[in-house]
Amino acid sequence: MSGAAPAALYGAAAGLFVAALAHTVAHGLAEPAVALAFVALIAAGECVRVVLPGDREQAPVGTAAALAYALLGPLRGLPTSHGTLQVVTVAGLGTLAGALLRRLAGRPPGAARARADAAVRRLLTAAFAAVLFQPLYTSGAIDRLPLTGPRYGAFLIAVAALAALCDAALAAVLQRSRTGVRFAAALEDELRSLAGIGSAIVATGMLLSLLAGEVGLWALPLFCSPLLLARAAFRRAAAVRTTTGQTIAALARATEVAGYTTPGHARRVADTACALGRELGLGTRDLALLEYAALMHDIGQLSLVEPVADGATALLPAEEQQRIARLGSEVIRRTGVPRQVWQQVAMLADPGRLPDGRPDRSLPVAARIIRVANAHDDLLTAARSAGLTEVAGRLEALERLRLERGRAYDPVVLDALVRVGGGGPAATVGDGRAAN
Repeated sequence: MSGAAPAALYGAAAGLFVAALAHTVAHGLAEPAVALAFVALIAAGECVRVVLPGDREQAPVGTAAALAYALLGPLRGLPTSHGTLQVVTVAGLGTLAGALLRRLAGRPPGAARARADAAVRRLLTAAFAAVLFQPLYTSGAIDRLPLTGPRYGAFLIAVAALAALCDAALAAVLQRSRTGVRFAAALEDELRSLAGIGSAIVATGMLLSLLAGEVGLWALPLFCSPLLLARAAFRRAAAVRTTTGQTIAALARATEVAGYTTPGHARRVADTACALGRELGLGTRDLALLEYAALMHDIGQLSLVEPVADGATALLPAEEQQRIARLGSEVIRRTGVPRQVWQQVAMLADPGRLPDGRPDRSLPVAARIIRVANAHDDLLTAARSAGLTEVAGRLEALERLRLERGRAYDPVVLDALVRVGGGGPAATVGDGRAAN
């Protein structure tokens, strides 16, 4: 995937910060004590980060502080005059100071790219919010409209909401360029996250700007505490995700250790399924659930008295495939994984077509994807056992899948398999993994 979009965003953020810093140096800081207080809060917030699904990082306190400064009007009833470019300067200096503090404190480096992406988003989103608010405030247009009392609060809510949408769009652009997920799916992921910590960040930033107007800078540390509590909750959620991933990995290996499937089969199927899911536009959350289901799709084989040759369930009669899928689903359900996972596994061996022969679109797309990915790996394994070369094996597997196109296997998924490299040696299948 081309890196043109991230390069453009990074270049825009860097150019904007340099221009804003030069302007601030030339004209001096307006309300320096206030600016330094926000720099300190953003820097402190940079040291208090959370890891979100998809290996994304967020500094909720720092982001809320940058948004609050962009929306800061009066301070303890007195007008401010820092303007848009100083907002950019403060957001950039606070982010750089926070990165330096993390380095001096010996904090784990984490995902450098994720931190850099978050910093670029914060700078550009703060600049966007400042452009919407600061010119109206410093020119006195807010008083002339007039936007006072409840209408001022409604105006801030509208600006904060637009800033949140801007941040979601920037994050979706970066996610698409980094992972290959389609923009619509990436944007859906980001908008969904607004219901979680995103909404807390936006609300805190807006409230900080309002409360600072009444009580001054004391509002900054006082009203950032809810975000610290939210961070603790997200850390617990991350620990739960880690435990879930470890449980699923152990279950996935059970069939291999017991000799029911070939070594690495579950991982190969999961990698292929995730590649197909990305090609078909699934978002980060759906890819994670797809990977979970793909890893555990063969658990039902443990109910067999005798293992299937090479674990190739795709070569069994349909009734036996359905029995194995449903037994596996029942085992998985008891592990406490999300409901979608065991439901997907339960439907893996469903016919996939209606009585008139048309594909059954009521089946979850994940089940249709795993069905193709599993059959593809089973057929490749059979081809290797027959002594075929890798190229001949791939062509043989694809041809056998095409014979059941529209009947056992979804044509859309089969076409995606060809595009990601399932039909020849030019591309590899499933070289990435969905986030836990």
